Amino acid sequence: MPARQTILVFDTGLGGLTVLREIVRARPDARYVYVADDAFFPYGHRSEEQVIARAVPLIGELIGAHAPDLAVIACNTASTLVLSHLRAEYRVPFVGTVPAIKPACASSKSKRVSVLGTKGTVKREYTQALIRDFAQGCEVTLVGSADLASLAEAALNGVDVSDGQISAEIAPCFVADAGDNPVRTDTVVLACTHFPLLMDRLVRLAPWPVDWIDPAPAIARRVADLLGPASSDADHAGAEMIFTSGRRHALTEALVPFFGGRVPA
Repeated sequence: MPARQTILVFDTGLGGLTVLREIVRARPDARYVYVADDAFFPYGHRSEEQVIARAVPLIGELIGAHAPDLAVIACNTASTLVLSHLRAEYRVPFVGTVPAIKPACASSKSKRVSVLGTKGTVKREYTQALIRDFAQGCEVTLVGSADLASLAEAALNGVDVSDGQISAEIAPCFVADAGDNPVRTDTVVLACTHFPLLMDRLVRLAPWPVDWIDPAPAIARRVADLLGPASSDADHAGAEMIFTSGRRHALTEALVPFFGGRVPA
């Protein structure tokens, strides 16, 4: 039997679990190492230089320690800044996470698309370039949320997060022209992997129905394409979860579904 493949999934916190969940569905036979850089959370509040100086050597250390067959950077902020550096430094294949502006604009009927991300992601030149290249005539509204990632992480930890707090963060995404039959936003790109943790509430609190674009399924397909098909044996696939702060996780019941039912070591 061939050796079990190891996939490293890296994020600033717990948002990357939404990406991990889809990858595990595509490759249930792999061994997973999930790393949350909570000691430096949130990346969206850091400067570009700080993120690069932090993430590139840290991911290198993780590659040395765990020898993954592939690494996923499950963070928009980190991906837009460090992927080129990582690919230049390390031989491991990398899959990043970038705002899904191209498919969102291609599918929008009203040609009104909003990109909901951290303040760092929406102001990044990388994001601006995606809009220039792929807007396809759409009017794109960039919404930089200061607090939604932290609210999503708090909610996963069992903290009470009010509807009002979430509504205030997403309200700028919903744009409508004046008039009796306004043209309004019909598609919202979730440009932070934390945000799908709140998906049920985002759908419920939206002032009108929109398509919420989560990049996780596309990332999982890319991982599967690079690594090849899954083997039939997933019974002994392991999982490990690491917090860079060194804290022990106490979220076993909440985490199990993201790890495909297995309990992280």
